[in-house]
Formats: sequence, structure tokens, C-alpha cells
Amino acid sequence: MAITLVFPDGSKKDYEIGVTALEIAKQISNSLAKKVIAASIDNSLIDLNRPIESSGSFKLVTFDDKEGREVFWHSSSHILAHAVKNLFPEAKLAIGPSIEEGFYYDFDVDVAFTPEDLKRIEAEMKKIVKQKLAFERQELGPEEANSLFKEEPYKLEMIKGLDSISIYRNNGFYDLCRGPHILNTSMVKGLRLIKVSGAYWKGSSDNRQLQRIYGISFPSEKMLEDHLKMVEEAEKRDHRKLGKELELFSFHEESPGCAFFLPKGVILKNLLIDLWRREHKKQGYIEIQTPIILSRTLWETSGHWDNYKENMYTLKIDDKDFAVKPMNCPGGMLVFKERAYSYKELPLKVGELGLVHRHELSGVLSGLFRVRCFTQDDAHIFMMPSQAKDEVKNVVHLIDRFYRLFSLSYHIELSTRPEKSIGNDEQWENAERYLKEALEELNLSYKINEGDGAFYGPKIDFHIKDSIGRTWQCATIQLDMSLPERFDLTYIGEDSKKHRPVMIHRVIYGALERFIGILTEHYAGKFPFWLSPVQLRIITVADRFSAYAEKLKYELEENSFRVELDARSESVSYKIRDAQLKKIPYILVVGEKEEKNSTVNIRTRDNEVLGESSLKDLIARCNEDMKKVL
Repeated sequence: MAITLVFPDGSKKDYEIGVTALEIAKQISNSLAKKVIAASIDNSLIDLNRPIESSGSFKLVTFDDKEGREVFWHSSSHILAHAVKNLFPEAKLAIGPSIEEGFYYDFDVDVAFTPEDLKRIEAEMKKIVKQKLAFERQELGPEEANSLFKEEPYKLEMIKGLDSISIYRNNGFYDLCRGPHILNTSMVKGLRLIKVSGAYWKGSSDNRQLQRIYGISFPSEKMLEDHLKMVEEAEKRDHRKLGKELELFSFHEESPGCAFFLPKGVILKNLLIDLWRREHKKQGYIEIQTPIILSRTLWETSGHWDNYKENMYTLKIDDKDFAVKPMNCPGGMLVFKERAYSYKELPLKVGELGLVHRHELSGVLSGLFRVRCFTQDDAHIFMMPSQAKDEVKNVVHLIDRFYRLFSLSYHIELSTRPEKSIGNDEQWENAERYLKEALEELNLSYKINEGDGAFYGPKIDFHIKDSIGRTWQCATIQLDMSLPERFDLTYIGEDSKKHRPVMIHRVIYGALERFIGILTEHYAGKFPFWLSPVQLRIITVADRFSAYAEKLKYELEENSFRVELDARSESVSYKIRDAQLKKIPYILVVGEKEEKNSTVNIRTRDNEVLGESSLKDLIARCNEDMKKVL
């Protein structure tokens, strides 16, 4: 009996029932068979050696895929648990998932693990890896599972009430798991245990505190080495550290997860906003502002109350329910409904730099990267369905223009309908088709993320790559055919009748605060000249040259440059070093010679000595640097 498998490129092939993904990979190429980690059937991951019993969409998954990394790291967490049980037989096993970068496993032990313990555990993991132990899946009934895990209280709690239970064995070690896993332990070529910390069972302080060991692993030693170098470089670039040193922003317990922008940080933020406004005006956008607090009835209409409430801050005013907005779109709907629009006025492009609030758990807050309060550079494009594809293309071009300015490359992912969604099948099919056709007509490659769209529409996400190779999801284009219907939005067509518009939700920076964090690390605090909060610092050799320095400062500020004067009674070398630590692009030293010649002596933050220059030539140099902005 044959089954038909549909590959990601749309091609189909028949196989005998019971064929495995590993056998299919070998038929394609031996090199692929060595790289493949798991497979996907109708978007459900399976082990490579598990027989395929039915037809469906089929995909081979490697470490390059997000799902592949998750399987690889989850398998590595099993190896970690195996090693701990070998060295600490009395340890009780809790959970061991993959996380965004790597994996962890929680253990119940009487004495906290030490750094020396981590070294021993890592060495034991490497022994297990060398043994090439297969990951073998086994299905159990409740009675058998309870007997097998009778000494593991956390596992017993997890299987309580389950009828179908699966475990994975590695020789004598076994663990409760749905899978899938890599074929065998030898696929983990490079691994490193990172740290240990405390963690409460199920995240509740009412429960026992466990020991959580974090790790990272890769299919090759070279990948591990590259990762560790990147981590080391990332630590130097940490935006939280640089934000404090450069006096950009701070955080305070009085408002957790909300950034306090300092004067230089406000300059940086406003420069990005000015750029945003300038470029959007060129593209025909108008700008609005909507309230932060809006009534429950609005959020019910939009679908947020039913689909997003756990992320919202709610409150009562005059005994009525309200919410602090987590998104700008519902307010934008009300603005559109204020008057009737003709088809001749479409597309209508409405931008809003709106302050939004989302309830994030305290444990995931991370500097500017994960905050509770942020500015979203939203825009909503209201249009006729026939305009959708062209408007998607226009937004892609605008996003590309912005990211090129910051030397950020990117890759594109298209996310389809999630399990929890609003709208009908036809709306979703049309919206997904428009997005695909727009990308294909632009000759842009993209990856499909099945089931990862917004609850109101499919989306195109832009994952930017920074200067040390890390990726960040920032810009998004979401095509929505549902909210215009829920809000009963209409326009007057050429036939003088009412018609339903469709709309695009889109951001470029994403969260402005997060984008500042990304740029701070991307540039390691050395912002390009046009974006530097302070562009030039004048340093006096002695107090008697302060008047000349003040004159220079005035002239430079008259030419619209941002200038500081350092006339402190410190040594010149100390003041130069301080300016370099503050990442100021140009450092101007003035003394007797410079005053006499009406010049400045220029050096850069990278300690490049440019020498003596007239003020006119300095201004010309700075103006050239400013031309590097759009």
C-alpha cells in the first residue's frame, strides 16, 4: 500500500507505507541524511526512524531550522539528565526543555551544584555522546509508567491523568517525553554547560526550589567555538551596560520593565523618530495619535479581549471595564470610521507612534529587548483588495530602505493561520495568497512558518542580522481581512456603493525601544555620525583656551551639530580617553597653536589622529558624514 508525501516545494512522491524519514533522506542524498535531525508530517514532528503510516505534507528538518534546533537541544537536555543521574543517582528529574538558545534541565538535589560539578557533568555528557547511544521511543500504559517512575515524584505528577504516555531510552537511562529526538547521542559534537541557577517547580515559590542547569550544543565543534566567540563579543556589546556608560537610559524598580530615557537617549530616540516621519511623509503617510486607555467593548470588537487578554493591563473606570492598549490598531479603526472615504482616496496610509503596554512576566524582562511599555511605529493601510499586493510590495521596499541605512541584512519568513484565529477560510486563503505573490514577484526568498500568524491575519516577518551574526525579528507586514469586517469599515466604490476595505498592519522598527537596544549592540555603542547623541567634543589644553573653545562650540552648533565642551582641569590624555569611552565620533583638542591658527586638532573615538584642520574643513567633513543618512 502506497502513501503520498508532498514536499515543501510542492512536488509529490509515492512511498511504501512504513517508510521512514531517514530512508527518504538517504534516497535524496547521503550528505542530507547526515544533517537531518527530524521530520515533519502535516506540521507534526516525528523521529527519523519512526514509520510513516499516512499521506500528508512532508519536510525534513535540519539544525538550520528552528524546529531542528529545538529537537537537537531537547535531546541534549536528555543527555544532561543522563549524565546527572550517572554522577548523582539520588537526584530527582523534573523537566528539560529546549529554549531560545540551548536547553536546561531542572533537578531536585539536596546540595546545590557547584562550578566544579558542572565540569564533571559536562565531561560525563561527552562520554555519553561518544557511546553513540540510540534514542529509542516506547509507548507505555499508565500502570507501567507509574511503576517505572515510582522513584521520580515530578514525573509521577506529570503523568497523572494521562492515558497515552511515551518515554525515550538511551541504553539504561530513560525519561518521560513526547519526542521527537535525534537518532543517537553522537550527533552532538560540541556542547558546553553554561551556568546553574535556582528555579521553583512549576514557577511557584510555594513549591520546592530546584537546581536548573543551562547548556548549549551544536552538530560540530566549530559551531560551538563560533557561538562562544559571539557570546563573548555580545557581552562586550550588552546594551544594558552601554546604555548606562553612554547615559542613554536606565531602569528602576519603581516601574519594572519600563525604560527611563535620559537626555542623550532621548536625542537618539528622536533622531530615529525624525527619520521615520521624514521617510513616511515621502511615501504619503499621515500621522495620528490615539488614546492609551480604551473601553472593553472596543477590545471585544477587535477580538483582543478574547484572544489577547492575558497580555493586557485592565482597569475599571466608573464601574466599566477598560484596558491599556497593547496595540494601536483598534484606535486606528475608530479614526477611519469618522467619515466616508471614496475609492479615489485609497490606499489611505495612517501612521502612529503609539505608546503601548503589554503584561510580560518579570522573569522574561531583559533590558530594552523585553519590556512592558514601548513605542510601536505602527501604520495601517486601508485599501481595496485589488491594491493589496502592490501595497505589500511598497512596504517591503520601505523596510529594505530603512535596514540598508543601518547596514542590517535580513531574511524573510511568512507565517500562516494559527490555531486561535478570527475570520473565515476564504479570507485567510486570499490574504496568504496576496503575501506569497508579492514576495515572489519581488524575487525574494522566504521561509514558511506554518501556524505562526497573528490571530487576525497572516504576516511577513523580517529577521534582521546584526554585525556579529545574531538575528532579531523586527519589521512585520500583516494582511488583515477580518478586522475591517468586525468594525464594519467601508468605502464608497466607483459604483457609488459601499465596499469592504482590507488593511495592512505594519511596523519597521517594531518596538522603538527594542530597536535602540539592537542598534546599541550592533554598533557596540559607536553609532554612525548622524545618529550619535553627541557628535563632537571639544577638549581644552588649559583653562585660558576656554573662550576659543566656546566660540568653536557656538559655530558648530550653528551648523546643526551636537557638541560638548570638556574644559575640566584634568589632563588632556584623561579627557581624550573619556571621550573615546563615551564613543564620541570626533574629539577636537584646542590649545595655543589651534587658537593662533583658528584651527582644531582632530582625532577619532578609535584613536585615529587626523591632525590640524580649519573649522571650514571640519564642517565640510561632518556634512559629508551626515549625507550617509537617507
